[in-house]
Amino acid sequence: MKIKSWMHPSPVTISREALLQEARKLMKENGFRHLPVVDEDDNMVGFITESDLREFSFPAMIDDIPVHQVMVINPITINQNASVESAAKLIHDYKIGGLPVLDKKKLVGIITLSDLLSAFIELLGILKSSTRLDIIVSKKGGVDDVTRIIKKFNGEIVSIALESQTSRRKVHYFRLDKCDDIDSTVKALEKAGHKVISVME
Repeated sequence: MKIKSWMHPSPVTISREALLQEARKLMKENGFRHLPVVDEDDNMVGFITESDLREFSFPAMIDDIPVHQVMVINPITINQNASVESAAKLIHDYKIGGLPVLDKKKLVGIITLSDLLSAFIELLGILKSSTRLDIIVSKKGGVDDVTRIIKKFNGEIVSIALESQTSRRKVHYFRLDKCDDIDSTVKALEKAGHKVISVME
């Protein structure tokens, strides 16, 4: 999934010459924690966050300070055609709450941690009516065999995830569209040597 499908397009921005009090007002009125800073050609030149403003705790301190004196120069950004996985990794690695999204140098959107969570929830089918099978897959048949058996019983696989912790017996999580006869699927899987350790509906 590409970022441009999940980002907030046409984000609110602020001029580099604007004062910090205007930045604080915009953040408060719009309910967000960061503002892209742009020049007269709408090229992104910086990023200012709620945490950047915290050191100016008294309103009088921000009356005469322009944004460009406080903003982050060369912030972490991402291209609109990058994947949501790439954005998630950047947000995780740099411990930030959001990323400006660019098309070349032009700012075209913002993607936040909340947006990424929504994307992954949809990708995994968590909010849909579904069934999850937690399976220790047999080495003999492998994931392909599990998939074959599920399809044999008219199961539609929404997503497959693998436990990331190192273990000799890794658990695969198969999320299916709601099944009417999951018991038959489970019996067939276990007969084929796969261990179904949990069924969640």
